[in-house]
Amino acid sequence: MAAHQLIVGGQRSGKSRRAEALARRWPGRVVVVATALAADEEMRERIARHRAMRPAGFETVEAPLALAATLRQADDAGTLLVVDCLTLWLVNWLMPAAGPVGPVDEAGWAAERAALLELLPRLASPVVFVSNEVGWGVSPLGREARHYVDELGRLNQDVARRCATLTLMVAGQAWTRPVEDPSHA
Repeated sequence: MAAHQLIVGGQRSGKSRRAEALARRWPGRVVVVATALAADEEMRERIARHRAMRPAGFETVEAPLALAATLRQADDAGTLLVVDCLTLWLVNWLMPAAGPVGPVDEAGWAAERAALLELLPRLASPVVFVSNEVGWGVSPLGREARHYVDELGRLNQDVARRCATLTLMVAGQAWTRPVEDPSHA
């Protein structure tokens, strides 16, 4: 298994900048797997800023929903995959910008999540995941927001268990440690 990493933190904590710094040191091909959808002007500006900060040699692939298939397609031992970010990937599944036209596709989300978790140990490419840590605040009042926070917390835990290292970003500073084997907890 490749040595995957998970970088978590709050908004504007330096998560993406940290992932890009790691990618700059990678000796081979770097593919940034972007999950954001440009649903409004502010998000289009954010996406443009992220793209402008990346080195010219980084490839970008958009995967707002089909993350596992995208990782499988780009997989190669000489390629570093940077997923930025799990937070927006989950938003696209559970809280789409256009608003649900019907019930949220929970079965689709469960299948895609399972596909990602099953794929990670089999990838030759190391993956650097970026995700928000949203569980430190007040519990959201709305049912949908609580469901989202719970799902992101579970997703972050499950991805972390498949990673070699976990980095917590706080005020632009990285706190990195190896992921503990849950069987020893």
